[in-house]
Amino acid sequence: MSKVQEFIYDNNLQWQASFSAKTDKYAYGYRGSLVITPGKVLSADKQLPPKATATQVILVSNSDKIDFIACELETLDFFEPFVERYKDVLSTDGLYILFVTDLDGDGKFEYEGFTFYAFSLDESSVWNELLDHADLSKGDLKKASAEEKIDIVYDEIKGTTLRMSAKSYDEIKALKNESKGKTIFGAV
Repeated sequence: MSKVQEFIYDNNLQWQASFSAKTDKYAYGYRGSLVITPGKVLSADKQLPPKATATQVILVSNSDKIDFIACELETLDFFEPFVERYKDVLSTDGLYILFVTDLDGDGKFEYEGFTFYAFSLDESSVWNELLDHADLSKGDLKKASAEEKIDIVYDEIKGTTLRMSAKSYDEIKALKNESKGKTIFGAV
């Protein structure tokens, strides 16, 4: 078991995982949600759902640190607790892409020595956004297994230049829109 997988399992941070295992190329791949703030523990065998999660997570690790993570944060308010929760497995060399629902702009910024790319996310998914940034189409992945999809997307995205202006964390916080909420389409 990889160190990152151990960290996630030992701290009960996995939530609605659709993939959590070694990939063909990397020690650990994960798709699903990750807990940021756990729900209240009611008893030894009962706990409320998490108060905050990173959703639509695609994660890759080939060491004892997270090499790549892309996820949605419902609000920028989840960012600092996210870093606090995961900083033991973050790397200064990692590629960390955040899609934030209540941001009105994009930017690359540094926080606690880690570099993050923050994009506004509106009416799309992390997966579709990553495919766009990696210049891939769904057809490129059609016959690939779950682990192959993670490998392909990570291999392509790490070779892509994410061109965006560098900003301070304070400038990113200033892009937060207090009234913006995610629009849900279709049956609820």
